[in-house]
Amino acid sequence: MTQRPVYAQTPEEVLAATATDATRGLSPQDAAKRLADNGPNALAKGEKKTLLQRFLAQFKDFMIIVLLVAALVAGVVVHEWADAGIILAVVLLNAVFGVFQESKAEEAIDALAQMATPNAHVRRGGAVETVPSPDLVVGDIVLLEAGDVVPADLRLLESANLKAEESALTGESVPVEKTTAALDGGEVGIGDRTNMVFMNANITYGRGVGVVVATGMQTEVGRIAGMINAAEETTTPLQENLKQLGKSLTLMILVIAAIVFAVGLWRQAASLPEMFLTAISLAVAAIPEGLPAIVTIILALGTQKMAKRNALVRKLPAVETLGSTDIIASDKTGTLTQNKMTVEKVYYDGALHDAAAGIAGGNLMMTIMNFANDTKIQEDGEMLGDPTETALVAYGKTQGFDLAAQLTAAPRVAEVPFDSERKLMTTIHRLEDGRFLIATKGAPDQLLKRVSQLATGDVTAPLTDADRATILAANTGMAKQALRVLMMAYKVIDTLPTTIDSASVETDLIFAGLVGMIDPERPEAAKAVAEAKAAGIRPMMITGDHQDTAEAIAVRLGIIDAGDDAAVITGAELDAQSDEEFAKNVTKYSVYARVAPEHKVRIVNAWQKRGKVVAMTGDGVNDAPALKAADIGIGMGITGTEVSKGASDMVLADDNFSTIVIAVEEGRKVFSNIQKSIQYLLSANLGEVLTLFMMTMLGWDLLAPVHILWINLVTDTFPAIALGVEPTEPGIMKQKPRGRKSNFFSGGVGQAVVWQGLLEGALTLGVYFIGITWPVHSGNAAIHADALTMAYATLGLIQLFHAFNVKSIHQSLFTVGAFRNKAFNWAILASFLLLAVTILVPGFNGLFHVTSLDWHQWATVLGAGVAIIVIVELVKLALRLRKNK
Repeated sequence: MTQRPVYAQTPEEVLAATATDATRGLSPQDAAKRLADNGPNALAKGEKKTLLQRFLAQFKDFMIIVLLVAALVAGVVVHEWADAGIILAVVLLNAVFGVFQESKAEEAIDALAQMATPNAHVRRGGAVETVPSPDLVVGDIVLLEAGDVVPADLRLLESANLKAEESALTGESVPVEKTTAALDGGEVGIGDRTNMVFMNANITYGRGVGVVVATGMQTEVGRIAGMINAAEETTTPLQENLKQLGKSLTLMILVIAAIVFAVGLWRQAASLPEMFLTAISLAVAAIPEGLPAIVTIILALGTQKMAKRNALVRKLPAVETLGSTDIIASDKTGTLTQNKMTVEKVYYDGALHDAAAGIAGGNLMMTIMNFANDTKIQEDGEMLGDPTETALVAYGKTQGFDLAAQLTAAPRVAEVPFDSERKLMTTIHRLEDGRFLIATKGAPDQLLKRVSQLATGDVTAPLTDADRATILAANTGMAKQALRVLMMAYKVIDTLPTTIDSASVETDLIFAGLVGMIDPERPEAAKAVAEAKAAGIRPMMITGDHQDTAEAIAVRLGIIDAGDDAAVITGAELDAQSDEEFAKNVTKYSVYARVAPEHKVRIVNAWQKRGKVVAMTGDGVNDAPALKAADIGIGMGITGTEVSKGASDMVLADDNFSTIVIAVEEGRKVFSNIQKSIQYLLSANLGEVLTLFMMTMLGWDLLAPVHILWINLVTDTFPAIALGVEPTEPGIMKQKPRGRKSNFFSGGVGQAVVWQGLLEGALTLGVYFIGITWPVHSGNAAIHADALTMAYATLGLIQLFHAFNVKSIHQSLFTVGAFRNKAFNWAILASFLLLAVTILVPGFNGLFHVTSLDWHQWATVLGAGVAIIVIVELVKLALRLRKNK
């Protein structure tokens, strides 16, 4: 077969290359042999993981491995089986959540496979047969008509006014007129291959015949399926942060345990086995074993809130990823625009008017655009036909034009159908007085050649050269606004010509006006773009549509400024740049027009290599590879294909671009709340470690394992979860995106964890010191028992007080509101009661190795709890004052 692409070959060359006959098709025997040799016309399914494989994959995370080791040590070495059980329960819960969220990860390829047309009309052995599309082979001759879904990639042999809607593949909203002539000029993009139709495209108008030139994975849709299979799963910032946190904690744990073990032996504080157990106890205490579950719960709660606001999250980490987004690369058709052609401007009587103002009563333009039209209106009011034509009928309906009544009064009696060469369509209608109305619509440059008169109101006059120049200027002006312009013309004749064709009826016409149409932007999209920019996020448009249309919509949405042509690039211009050149220039571009699926992936990858977190929105098959390659893929729930939804991390239930901005705000809030939980947990654990460490160094009695376990279980977990549903802090959408390089310790969290953890430990040790220095009871054992009880109560209570501090890293507690979060209030109360019951309720003293305290001792404990709020508030105030200087 020749090396030239099929669109550059003549029909005869393609037939020869595929060894078939246009009139007879393949023989049944030849078709069967080709099917056996090359396989069915179906898309390959990606290799799926079993449920067990997915479950085991959850345990590859470094933090999970650390927890499993901790559980083993806690149970086998320290013999704290309750602690070991809790850690294992947390690990298993996290794994189950992960498997549940990833259960739909393979849906993209499944959806592609299910999109195949069930049957096709094929010529085989000289007869037309209905063949299941999986049985099609290269060389089959396929018959197409309006309403068909294309079963494979076809090179057209015949085209009678054939139009195909290919927006799911190319991004272009208007059906493409198809021809049969070979295309010259080198490489031609998918959207410009007018002599081909592609698998899964919809035939909207006319009929045609084509020869199959590609099936299954060799089709354009198949290539996309291959890219989805080949795309590497991206690691979200959340996953990277948790992985880094796990490594940091492990290093800290090993260092602390080693120091305690070495110093203890050096001081001869205990025997080698006892010091080993002490060191291991410290390590177990340092691990925030509830962190993975708490993060999962916070993310799950975030998904519930987002679902109520029409953002459906398929993968939990996607909630947080949105909050770190630097770039939102959006498809145009159906995402930023309505995917519905709409009349926007009308030109008549020498002036341009907004379509909403209507058309003056004396002008026949409204009648012509509705009469010269093949739109079918069903009983339920739904319009079927070419989107451009249905837009004209829909406009007439909004202006009160009763098409059915008008056609009853002036029925169509003849027509000259549209064809792509003359670019005109004419219908002829019998008027009530017996005369005939010739109604013609078409391309302005073609129709103006056939116009000799001009209608202004009720007056008709000869068309002058100045009139022609004015009309062409109006057409050019609308075209520069990316409007698709059609001209309307007419004349009234007394009798019908013997032969009804273009030459006999489409001459000496009267100019009625121009109609400008566009697939308009969504009403809320411009505001959403502005909000994204205010949040430091760069919105970009990536579309298969024409450059002029893309640029005009981008200007109207505020993505680029008017006249900023340098910010717009086409797929062909992108191909001319090497990866190195594009990497240097990528920041210049905000609008990409006439792009193919591989271009979208290339754009996403270029930004990711710059360290940016990229969100990609889309609704078509052509968007699926980029949706999967992006840090977060956002599919459209209403207009989106199942392929795009399956490849997405999140789906917009309302297809509303502004929902993305809402989701970004929710994502930022989720990350902020995870930070708060981590700050709370790690500062609390650091306080515990410091307390145990110093008690070991000073030779004091140590807190028992049951003390650490109960504090970790009660005072750590409930408040940490409740912090995950804190209200959004003011100004969160005025901050710049934190980007890929940020982590849970960014923004002052790391420093806060350290000094607040040290403060907790110091206050706890101070209370222990007070207990043994100014005892209530006599006797060394009783004094140390009281001091240990006071330290236990202080360590638990101080963490509950500190939970109020972490409601905001920088703002005052009194600014963010201490009691706004009802879940937090109940969590603190429940934790306090569970802590108090171990000391105050008879029978628990022996179990928890504690004693009863008098009011002096309780006052000391409460004083330490209040002190941490006072000290932290003073430090925050000092930091704010320094920042504002």
